[in-house]
Amino acid sequence: MKKITCETTYTVHVHENKAGMRLDKLLSEEVEGLSRARLKGLMEDGHVFVGDLDGAAVMDGKKKARVGDVYIICVPPAVAAEPEAQNIPLDVVYEDDDVIVIDKPPGLVVHPAAGNADGTLVNALLAHCKGSLSGIGGVARPGIVHRLDKGTGGLMVAAKNDAAHTSLSEQFADHSLDRAYYALVWGVPKPLAGEIEGHIGRSPQNRKKMAVVERGGKYALTRYKVLKAFGTVASLVECRLATGRTHQIRVHLTSIGHPLIGDPLYGGGGRSRRSLLNDAARARVDALDHQALYAFELGFTHPRTGLRVLNKKKIPLFIKEIMCELEKV
Repeated sequence: MKKITCETTYTVHVHENKAGMRLDKLLSEEVEGLSRARLKGLMEDGHVFVGDLDGAAVMDGKKKARVGDVYIICVPPAVAAEPEAQNIPLDVVYEDDDVIVIDKPPGLVVHPAAGNADGTLVNALLAHCKGSLSGIGGVARPGIVHRLDKGTGGLMVAAKNDAAHTSLSEQFADHSLDRAYYALVWGVPKPLAGEIEGHIGRSPQNRKKMAVVERGGKYALTRYKVLKAFGTVASLVECRLATGRTHQIRVHLTSIGHPLIGDPLYGGGGRSRRSLLNDAARARVDALDHQALYAFELGFTHPRTGLRVLNKKKIPLFIKEIMCELEKV
């Protein structure tokens, strides 16, 4: 029998007023500091038991709780991160004992995966934080609470301990964070401010793409505002996320006919507009090897102090350079 090692254990008794509740919901309400997502992971890994640690493992969070049942939650020690620490320069915007906010450059992959075994943000964080990163994200993703696409630059927050990771994960789940992006797009959205809604799922035509789908997918809402128009050719748009879906801004803006300049996956709609550019602007756009998207604002409630932490950055140079040439078109 596999030996179970627990760093922390919690005991939960099911009382009459909790009978019939989903087990994952009940346990998350009864145990402070463990989110529903974290409990789901513990269940799937066989770390929740009936009666005692020698009892049967409960792996289905949908199971209905019964009066009199006793559940033992075993929280194992954080798994040591396997990626190698690498001395990759980081632009640190904010840092304390619990969290670190960095300005990720476009082109930097967030965590190791197939095709990117190292040279990632995780490798850089391991060197910078010297082992002080949350283990909840798993072996390959220590400290990582959310991600930005490889080609998207901007503000990201990472957790230095499990309590911070749990708190930030819950804020991402309930959409209580402030997240805003600069997006340089083809054309000028009409109206100049509004909301884009639409369920986002895997594109049936191209499995590498996401798309606004009529059936399935996950609900997504993006609020946008045109900050500056360059004739009818292009515009700088501020986007604020009310939800956080894969490629959400890229997909939503493409769905209304205004793909991001430089987007290698969704930017095909800019071909006709590209012909309207002068040589200098066209050269600047052609030199861009990633989408013109930048996460300039990130606000969250600090896991320890409960105070609001708001980080903001100015328009990045790679977008400013294109805007400068668009001004002359």
